[in-house]
Amino acid sequence: MNPANKWLIGLIPAALISGAALWEGTKYYAYKDIVGVPTVCQGYTGKDIVFGKKYTPEECNSYLRKELKVHSDGALACIKVPITEYQYTAYVLFTYNVGVSAFCNSTAAKLLNQKKYIESCDALLNWSYVTETVIIDGKSVKRKKFVQGLYNRRVYEVAICKGEGYVN
Repeated sequence: MNPANKWLIGLIPAALISGAALWEGTKYYAYKDIVGVPTVCQGYTGKDIVFGKKYTPEECNSYLRKELKVHSDGALACIKVPITEYQYTAYVLFTYNVGVSAFCNSTAAKLLNQKKYIESCDALLNWSYVTETVIIDGKSVKRKKFVQGLYNRRVYEVAICKGEGYVN
């Protein structure tokens, strides 16, 4: 972590909470997300999810705050250059969606750590796809599938990352 970013540790601004809630939505019953991961509330994917249980707003709020902190800490550990609060919010929203490891190994993180700030923000758009498995000529083939909802989310994150404000 860059020492200049220490002030961001533990910071969970309202924009981060509202952005996560906006893009994740809130579901009080567990479901499988677009790639089959058990999920509840605002994108919580912990191993303790119980299908059939109705989660309370308080439980969902607790999960969201806890997970945003975990993902924030993970993202900050990978960022070696000073960032703004806008960039912090965008990268944590992104990390909350794709995971810490995926962010840390992404082109966006690599460009960021080269101080290519604008290119890094733009690289978030590359994550507008999911990998699906299809059967072609009897063989299982993995391919990328564009997802409009992910693209819309990435446009939102890029706007925040570039300091263009919050798009609602």
